[in-house]
Amino acid sequence: MDPHPLVAFSLRIPSRMATSLKNVQDHWPSHMVVNILSAAQADVAVKFSRVDLHPHPFSEVPYFLTEEGLPVLEGSLGALSCKLVASSWPLHDLDELREGKSKKEAVWDGAGVASELFIAKVTRVETISEETEDDALRTLPLLYHHRAYSTTRPIPASKS
Repeated sequence: MDPHPLVAFSLRIPSRMATSLKNVQDHWPSHMVVNILSAAQADVAVKFSRVDLHPHPFSEVPYFLTEEGLPVLEGSLGALSCKLVASSWPLHDLDELREGKSKKEAVWDGAGVASELFIAKVTRVETISEETEDDALRTLPLLYHHRAYSTTRPIPASKS
């Protein structure tokens, strides 16, 4: 992997993941794992996104650990070990970013939702176990678009 591939993602602020990454980044480069969930794992995504309903998602979702002790969720399509390359950028103040002004903690006081951009360097592609279930949803990626979970093609109707 030379040059190192990059992963870019934005996180709503405030959120527990954005807060965790920003707090750790202040002290040392953040190591993390990006789990690529399958279309069959929408319930797993909800467990990690709804702290009000699931305050301890790792107690509800099976996982194994990477060499660094970071969790890879069982049933994922893949997982990428990554390291943040810089602190986050506020996406609600693009003028500041565009003009190259010094980064300061931007405060969101507008309407709607604010988010921040994170960029990480992929350091390793994790080995995951092969699923033996014959389920078409386990081979498709889970996507979140227009406030709903979807995948890259129509989700087959359940047989029940």
